Amino acid sequence: MTDRLRIALAQLNPKVGDIAGNLALARTALADAVAARADILMLSELFLTGYFPDDLLFKPKFVADAMQAARDLVADTAGTDVVLVLPTVWLEKTGLHNAVLVAENGQIIAIRFKRELPNSDVFYEKRYFVAGPLADPVTIKGVPIGIPICEDIWHPSVCEHLAMRGAEIMLCPNGSPYWTDKQHVRKDLVRARTAEDDVPMLYLNQVGGQDELVFDGASFGMEPGNKLVFQGKSFESDFIVSDWTRGDNGWTCASGEITELTTTDEAPWLACVLGLRDYARKNGFKQAVLNLSGGIDSAVVAAMAVDALGADNVHCIMQPYQYTSEESIKDARDCAERLGVRYDVVSIQDPVDSALANLAPIFGDRPLDLTEENIQSRMRGLLMMAVSNKLGSLPLTTGNKSEMGVGYATIYGDMNGGYNPLKDMFKMEVYRLAAWRNSHVPGDCLGPSGEVIPNSIIAKAPSAELRPDQTDQDSLPPYPVLDAILTGLVEDELSIAEIVAQGHDQALVERIERLLNIAEYKRRQAAPGPKLTVKAFGLGRRYPITNGYTDRVIG
Repeated sequence: MTDRLRIALAQLNPKVGDIAGNLALARTALADAVAARADILMLSELFLTGYFPDDLLFKPKFVADAMQAARDLVADTAGTDVVLVLPTVWLEKTGLHNAVLVAENGQIIAIRFKRELPNSDVFYEKRYFVAGPLADPVTIKGVPIGIPICEDIWHPSVCEHLAMRGAEIMLCPNGSPYWTDKQHVRKDLVRARTAEDDVPMLYLNQVGGQDELVFDGASFGMEPGNKLVFQGKSFESDFIVSDWTRGDNGWTCASGEITELTTTDEAPWLACVLGLRDYARKNGFKQAVLNLSGGIDSAVVAAMAVDALGADNVHCIMQPYQYTSEESIKDARDCAERLGVRYDVVSIQDPVDSALANLAPIFGDRPLDLTEENIQSRMRGLLMMAVSNKLGSLPLTTGNKSEMGVGYATIYGDMNGGYNPLKDMFKMEVYRLAAWRNSHVPGDCLGPSGEVIPNSIIAKAPSAELRPDQTDQDSLPPYPVLDAILTGLVEDELSIAEIVAQGHDQALVERIERLLNIAEYKRRQAAPGPKLTVKAFGLGRRYPITNGYTDRVIG
């Protein structure tokens, strides 16, 4: 038995399904652990498959390949002094498990299975895995160590059992995605477990974007008494080494570095940038293209794209029509020049006019309405997709959560695109982040400093510019009011009566609820984007398209 342990946590960015690539990452981490003279190396949850592989887990060959990769990595520990804590899928006679292998000197010395399987709006592990029993600690270097897996620590009974069976340290591998305040939620959770069980915990989280999820890392260690002893980087890969010693009162951290968490102001921007960067990189895109309209949403998306991919890899296109203001044309060019991106102007005047002329015999003398506006939007979407096809760029769409909430978007038009960084961001948050980005260059972002989004864009009234003198507030309430109502309906699942009690007009709330419900079919066909809140459309909020329920105030 030893009184000293050096523990390494590999906070890395795996790719779902890329077993060979993830194995290579793990091998590099093992070499780093050997070089650091670590006693233990822990990887994050389901590392070799990536988290979460969804229905890939129904492919027997995928499971077999993952298990073979795990055996290969176990074999690599031979001749080293490092004990590997390897989360992986593992097939037993009892069924498929979300598991952890503990390996030493080329051999598996213990296997532990996740007991508490999440069944939430994000992960449906009960669809794939069999729950394991309450397990005993694993003896590593003579020290009894508990290995609760992610969701296990949300249930006091798992850690309580491990502590009662003699665990002196808890090692917890996780695949915990970001949303607002999630970092502090995790801290509160671990604080509670360490207080209840009087045992320190090392919490390892993965990092990176995976479709609509963003994993923010921010791994940490905590001792009983609410003592934070180390903390890894947020939204970046990290290799975290801490030294632990055993004393009269148990194990304490002798050395560990604390990296400050990203602020709540910075975190949403970094989540969007990381989500976009990894979506592009992991799907084989080097460049992105978007329509730059001169409005706030496209300007913010352009800035995020530059921060994610670099100015040389972002292509902005202005597509004016007769209703496009000179101010918007000027603002779009100004924004593109500040960001240093390629900027082209492609007029939609001739193709829209041609379409309208060809449709005139069918439309007859019917008055102008949304049809003509949607033709403009869809022509822009068509031309942008043509550029994407020809140049191989990832097409970005720019609709925010406020607009998507009420269907203020044209399907097959401005909704065209492969990824939407603003999908889960309300309009007022877009404004806030624009102003914030003009005075900050966060994290490992690649864009320039200074006022990258012209103040004239932030200050002007938002408009789709699809008819003369149009503003969004012609058909929508002011965005502070709209965002407050949508927050009540979507984020908080409040009734109309409860929202009216907050001071909002009843007729307006009923109208917004109706728009929210009838726009579900559009949201089902929207591009993916980073989940920033608990109730992200699609991944966090699943409503039927055909929906006969309406909430009305009675009396």
